[in-house]
Amino acid sequence: MFDEIQFEKINRLPKYLFAEINEIKMDLRRKGVDIIDFSMGNPDASTPQPIIDKLCETAQKPKTHGYSASKGIYKLRLAMSKWYKRKYNADLDPDTEIVATMGSKEGYVHLVQAISNPGDVAIVPDPTYPIHSQAFILAGANVEKMQLIFDENTFEVDEDRFLADVEESLDNSVPQAKFLVVNFPHNPTTATVTPQFYERLVALAKRKRFYIISDIAYADITFDGYTTPSIMSVEGAKDVAVESYTLSKSYNMAGWRVGFIVGNKKLIGALQSIKSWLDYGMFTPIQVAATVALDEHGYIPDEQIIPRYEKRRDVMIEAFTNAGWPLAKPSASMFIWGKIPEVAREMGSLEFSKQLLLHAGVAVSPGIGFGKYGDEYVRIALIENENRIRQAARNIKKFLKELEEAKKNG
Repeated sequence: MFDEIQFEKINRLPKYLFAEINEIKMDLRRKGVDIIDFSMGNPDASTPQPIIDKLCETAQKPKTHGYSASKGIYKLRLAMSKWYKRKYNADLDPDTEIVATMGSKEGYVHLVQAISNPGDVAIVPDPTYPIHSQAFILAGANVEKMQLIFDENTFEVDEDRFLADVEESLDNSVPQAKFLVVNFPHNPTTATVTPQFYERLVALAKRKRFYIISDIAYADITFDGYTTPSIMSVEGAKDVAVESYTLSKSYNMAGWRVGFIVGNKKLIGALQSIKSWLDYGMFTPIQVAATVALDEHGYIPDEQIIPRYEKRRDVMIEAFTNAGWPLAKPSASMFIWGKIPEVAREMGSLEFSKQLLLHAGVAVSPGIGFGKYGDEYVRIALIENENRIRQAARNIKKFLKELEEAKKNG
């Protein structure tokens, strides 16, 4: 009898393609195989010591062990407000325009739960970080996919094309889309935009009447003079937009789960309301420590995090290219969006990722897991040191040569 009961919300979710790679990876590790793992964007360095020290200090105070504030303690929201003012000259009210969340992923999902009605439509560029789409599916809404077009050498978004495609998607969606998700620097492709892009996007949102949800999780990780813009710098953006940010990448705090949603008062109010029903906020000592991370005199990602990722990026591009796998150089994020080598491209990204893992001991994320337009690519996270990157390149060179030989021999 119980087999007949269906969970339609879960049934709407697609198969989690990354699980196949994870299963192979774990099986190989159990057999003692050394896996060089570039598959997940999980920072490998430790959280800066001043942040850890503040956590430990605050945790010694019994009064911090009780329930916290679901929208985040005031000092943390104030620190985020000051961060936006320093970095983007954006004014945000810590009471009505900022929510501290348990990582930006939780904040994003709860935001979508709060503001989506069954049958609503959201436009989401493809490829995309999976939760950007699936949060709407879980909320009973629908997703209109739109191919993300960018230069394959520079990873700069074709902004004219993007805006034209948004208009076309708005005109074609029934009912008209209520939301647009943007994520720059982009995960997985590393694609970037200019400040003018957001000016034009805000103007379009006001004209066509839709909300923008911007995700800048990788805002601080930029190279070669590129600076990530924020939609919150645009005059009038708060009328139509919210933005998410996280300490996970910039401060090596992925497991701490500290994020923020900021912007439009109506949307922020909805998020505050739903969170008041669902949780009591992060552990207070974590929030206090996070204020140290955001303090203007505290940790500076530019001096500590960015050089590490930049060096790894440069080493990987050189080593993999010399191994027969040419890679283009991104100007932001902690990933490389690698087009599958010509000799293996017909496999598709999932099969290529499996074979790379089985025969080279190198784990990457298949592009198809991020959407159908990602199938000629894999996402490579810069989370292994330079020696491991060079070892991976040697393994890959041998693997690609074997593929070429097999093709020659029919």
